[in-house]
Amino acid sequence: MKTVIVVHGGVWAIPDMLAEASVAGVKNAAQAGNAILRNGGTATDAVEKAVRYLEDDPTFDADHVMLTDRGASMFAEHIGIPVANDLVTELERKDWEQSNSYPDGVKKFFNTQWSHDTIGAVALDSLGNVACATSTGEIRNKMVGRVRDSPIIGSGGYADNRSGAVSCTGHRESILKVTLARLILFHMEQGKSATAAASLQYMGERVKGCGGAIVVSSTGDWAASFTTPRMAWASIKEDVLHYGLNPKEDFTERLK
Repeated sequence: MKTVIVVHGGVWAIPDMLAEASVAGVKNAAQAGNAILRNGGTATDAVEKAVRYLEDDPTFDADHVMLTDRGASMFAEHIGIPVANDLVTELERKDWEQSNSYPDGVKKFFNTQWSHDTIGAVALDSLGNVACATSTGEIRNKMVGRVRDSPIIGSGGYADNRSGAVSCTGHRESILKVTLARLILFHMEQGKSATAAASLQYMGERVKGCGGAIVVSSTGDWAASFTTPRMAWASIKEDVLHYGLNPKEDFTERLK
């Protein structure tokens, strides 16, 4: 098999004064990665080498999309967001004392009555715009500094006016591995209904992950799907409230 590597330095209105350096940078990065491939190295090592080269080149940089750790706290303080002093509820404290460790793996947490505290919403407005929101208190005993799927665009949530919006919940690493939210919208772009697109079968088969997703299409088609024992969900469309908790439940109420 012939080896191939492709490198980019970002799409933006590159000024003339950076044009030559930008071209030279990506060429050098491509050669650095190609050297790995020619010596029998893996594609993973090759792209890592190329990207590290670009990271060290002052011609290239990144714009802000996601902030974490101290940077996020500094930004929040700068724009006046109040500090939350205590986000631990009594129920959470008791559950934490019971769990204590993580010896039985993720499935134990998703098949017990311990809460997981992820919430999400998707919506379609009268102008045809869609939006998603995902927020989480997260599973217990996670490592310090762990970034879950919720803030990762395309994993915990994704919205595109041309297709729809998705919010996901479940085993975070599995959702990250299959970029679940974007995968669901891709299926919708291929013509699948919200219900068919929201199938979590692929994630279960590919990475043994369980979870749930809520979906709304740009035309108002919606779905709520999950592979865990329960997921509380609700939807309102044309003054009809749908809701459920257990598998295959779909209760309805007409709103006044």
